[in-house]
Amino acid sequence: MRDMSPPLHMRRDGFHPAPELSALRNDEGVARIRTVFGTDAWLVTRFEDVRTVLSHPELYSNALVPPLRPPGAPPPSPEEVAAMRAGNLLGSDPPEHTRLRRMLTAQFTVRRMRRLEPRVQQIVDDHLDAMERGGPPADLVTDFALPVPSLVICELLGVPYADRAGFQDTSKRILDVSLSPDERAAAAAESRAYIAGLIKTFRKDPGEDLLGMLVREHGDELSDTELSGIGSLLLLAGHETTANMLSLGTLALLRHPGQLALLRDEPDRVDAAVEELLRWLSIVHSGTVKLTTTEVRLGDRTIGPGETVICSLPAANRDPGLFSNPDDLDIRRDAVGHVAFGHGIHHCLGAPLARMEMRIAFPALLSRFPGLRPAGEPLFRSMTVVHGLTTMPVTW
Repeated sequence: MRDMSPPLHMRRDGFHPAPELSALRNDEGVARIRTVFGTDAWLVTRFEDVRTVLSHPELYSNALVPPLRPPGAPPPSPEEVAAMRAGNLLGSDPPEHTRLRRMLTAQFTVRRMRRLEPRVQQIVDDHLDAMERGGPPADLVTDFALPVPSLVICELLGVPYADRAGFQDTSKRILDVSLSPDERAAAAAESRAYIAGLIKTFRKDPGEDLLGMLVREHGDELSDTELSGIGSLLLLAGHETTANMLSLGTLALLRHPGQLALLRDEPDRVDAAVEELLRWLSIVHSGTVKLTTTEVRLGDRTIGPGETVICSLPAANRDPGLFSNPDDLDIRRDAVGHVAFGHGIHHCLGAPLARMEMRIAFPALLSRFPGLRPAGEPLFRSMTVVHGLTTMPVTW
């Protein structure tokens, strides 16, 4: 029977990394841990060591990490592995990763995001209007933080928003590490099958959205399986991460009224506030698991080839060697350089979109409801790949 307590790299104390995780960073820096699946891994916690791992895919591979399997289960066939990895940028190394990312980069440029700003502003305002009409109390997660990025990514990809209940359910199961590998793999297969159905439609009539563009411009280079993998990854990442940043970030500001007042009084600080919230919250515990391709040296540790390596993004972003008073939330600091979006070739493709959504959503929410405050205790998520809140009752 698997241990259902969070592994060390997923442990949190509210907004903060668990004390034992911070202690590891301040002491050994790199240590062997037991994962939730009963396997061993090397956990890397210091900022410079994390950046080293993320900067060298030739030494720390994403593609060589075996798919999740129940203990004792036979290894998957090469065909099964290829199908699971097809189109998944997070499960590939160069040159395959380079090929896939090249096709997508133009769709997530800062310039392209600026063109989307009016539509994102409208989506944010529409949901604030609905909250205002409904009156307090409200659940900030279900009424604002989750639907806003869900609608944005649906419109960007060309996914019907009416299907959100289905893809949000599969997303939760994919990210829930308390489930068995079989259950999570089944959820991932459901997501791919859903996108595959849309790809068939786009093959006949590609629209102006991102998936239609991929079919129209790269349809001869990408198989339907690869297109399904790309679409599944973007849909999952595009709503889960930003949704949890919006709810958790709002709670962080409400619990730090001085910071909230500073942002409200000086709205030009919004970009710095977004970066500081990204650093301070680091909602993605570790990014992708990696496998060493040769013997490596991290800190005082020598790690052999074929070893599993996990990077703790929250611990790295609270490294006192990087920031002064790193456990303080301070939107006046320059937090640029954090690794909340990763680093290197796997730096989050959708980072410009996420930043833009937060830059619009936080000020709009705080301006519309100047008396916004908690109306009960929020419920933190646990045993999930992305840290955040399940519910957040608010009033105003």
